[in-house]
Amino acid sequence: MERVRVLVIDDSALVRKLLSAMLACDPEIEVVGTAADPLIARDKIKQLNPDVLTLDVEMPRMDGLTFLENLMRLRPMPVVMVSSLTVQGAEVTLRALELGAVDFFAKPSSDLANSFGDGAQEICAKVKLAAKARPRARAVVRKLDVAPRLTADAVLPRVQAAGTRGGSPIIAIGASTGGTEAVRVVLESMPPDAPPILITQHIPAAFSGPFAERMDRCSAMRVCEAQDGQPIQVGHAYIAPGSQHLLMMWDGAKYVCRLHNGPPVNRHKPSVDVLFRSIAASAGSAAIAVLLTGMGDDGARGLLELRQGGAATLVQDEDSSVVWGMPGAAWKLDAAREKLPLDHIAARLLKLALQPHDGALRA
Repeated sequence: MERVRVLVIDDSALVRKLLSAMLACDPEIEVVGTAADPLIARDKIKQLNPDVLTLDVEMPRMDGLTFLENLMRLRPMPVVMVSSLTVQGAEVTLRALELGAVDFFAKPSSDLANSFGDGAQEICAKVKLAAKARPRARAVVRKLDVAPRLTADAVLPRVQAAGTRGGSPIIAIGASTGGTEAVRVVLESMPPDAPPILITQHIPAAFSGPFAERMDRCSAMRVCEAQDGQPIQVGHAYIAPGSQHLLMMWDGAKYVCRLHNGPPVNRHKPSVDVLFRSIAASAGSAAIAVLLTGMGDDGARGLLELRQGGAATLVQDEDSSVVWGMPGAAWKLDAAREKLPLDHIAARLLKLALQPHDGALRA
């Protein structure tokens, strides 16, 4: 069995030691070296030819973002960022994903040894997944989680799809690994009067607010982190908080956002399946939904429920996905009518929104 070769880059000797020990416990991973700063790392990449880098942001001599930008220009390779769970850390991490990092792992701010150890399975999974990701390359997703798995039934029972309440189309987007950039590409292409968009992106609680603010700056739409009871309006996009499920409900006069503190679904909170099911129940064939790049299969069954309710459904294609796990699972379930490259999705969503609210007519 060929192991994933990893180079750990961090200016903290303790973090290098802890992270190396965590990764080395996985028989499918080999830590080939460590580096205290990017200049040392540059030489070690040439010597050791690792498959994946773990990269801290704040380092001496050259910060992690500058190093990442140079690396992606000169020698693109999979990078997993190791970031702090702070507002500043969230901003920098989102910028790193924009520059080409595959994923990130949030390191705790206190009790480093014990807290870091608790995340061993997560960081190992992210590193092994990153090894399969390349710019515009195909990725094979392997089931890595072992925690109990709940379906959307744990949050919201399935009901018969609604009619076209509200008279206006609703767009729903689900994404995970690689999704922060995929969502940006879609939102950047949306006009200020686009139909309302509800987004569930798998992201930690500390990151969802900064992510929403970043999307607001790059889109002509108004983008915000969703709040409970918030009316859903044309020209607005609502991003699920990182610690709660986002649902859309009809309150008798208008659509509103509802936040639900139920258990993780498909081991995710927020869950795409929960969002999609709520929209299938409340909007029916007025909905248009797309599943973007991501690891696993969260959202696949929800997308199928939407299609069965008459909604127009899409997935991002494999070539443009960082990981074709979630969209691939939906495609295999026949949950999507269309499979499109990322840069074609926004235009297609807008075109579908202008067509009649009948899934058969929008096929």
